[in-house]
Amino acid sequence: MASKNKNLSSHREFTVANAAKYKVGLVVSEYNEAITLPLMTAAIETLCKHGVKEKNIFTEFVPGAFELPLAAKWLQQSRKLHAVICLGCVIKGDTDHDIYINHAVSKAVMNLSLQTGAPFVFGLLTTNTLQQAKDRSGGKLGNKGVECAAAALKMLTMKDNLSKKK
Repeated sequence: MASKNKNLSSHREFTVANAAKYKVGLVVSEYNEAITLPLMTAAIETLCKHGVKEKNIFTEFVPGAFELPLAAKWLQQSRKLHAVICLGCVIKGDTDHDIYINHAVSKAVMNLSLQTGAPFVFGLLTTNTLQQAKDRSGGKLGNKGVECAAAALKMLTMKDNLSKKK
């Protein structure tokens, strides 16, 4: 979602009928921790606000963004989670490393969703500067963690609603 002129924390209001039954995982990169920890906190607060029980939220930390997909897969399998939110931050540097990491992680996270049928949410900030990352992790543009938690819950609600129509 482009956020140049939009608060990331703004989303269409929604209700989750059965949020208490959901088990949700968060995989959080330790790299750029000053950015990723506020993302994690906002995601957990949003999940709880919509009815997910705190005991049903499982958080694991990984060294960096590249490790997010594999850890997400392991966490989802080990805890039989309904959704997994991947949170990290890659800031453009002097080389093109960010392009390769961002592409690999985004593709892997999408593949996990398609392979498992569970939502794996891409919450990797891909910014040009540290200030852009700060703006998206609780600064003037809101918090991507809120958006990711809302996306996970909306997808789970959609899945539940579609299964009722069978």
